[in-house]
Amino acid sequence: MLQTAALVELVLCWVAWALAFVEPRKQAAGQNVSARAPASKGGIIWQTLGFAFVWAYVRPVGFEMPRPVLIASMILGPASTALAWAAARHLGKQWRFEAALVEDHELIQTGPYRWIRHPIYASMLGMFLATALARTWWPMTVAGLIAFLTGTEIRIRAEDRLLAGRFADSFPAYRSRVRAYVPFIR
Repeated sequence: MLQTAALVELVLCWVAWALAFVEPRKQAAGQNVSARAPASKGGIIWQTLGFAFVWAYVRPVGFEMPRPVLIASMILGPASTALAWAAARHLGKQWRFEAALVEDHELIQTGPYRWIRHPIYASMLGMFLATALARTWWPMTVAGLIAFLTGTEIRIRAEDRLLAGRFADSFPAYRSRVRAYVPFIR
């Protein structure tokens, strides 16, 4: 019963997570992009591979997740979804699927951006972990985590280079003060 509830909640969280980007995508339409980081596309591929590992139905016969692990998933999913909504709301028209800057780009340092430079990636990591905790056999989780983190690091470095180039006066201080996507790390 708990397994089913965790999976239903997980699917609902993924739907709600994706819906967080509908309005920012509409706001971004028609904005002139002034700079792109093509390397971020490679990061997207790696992240997608990571998610493929945790969604793949590869597991031993009789595999079940322990109750505490399912409960952890059920806490992490909604929290990650809420973080995505808060980040998308603060980023607004500047949100892009691939790393890019618009002509009147601002360095957002409000909302979750006060504590994490890349809260959308933090929410993606949370959703990755919620998915893994709800349904994935540990070897697939490890493989997926390696791929996901590789992609996330590629994307963060690409975005940070863009921001450092545009906001040479303020970004270095922001970067030294605020962690990338996991609080207290890096």
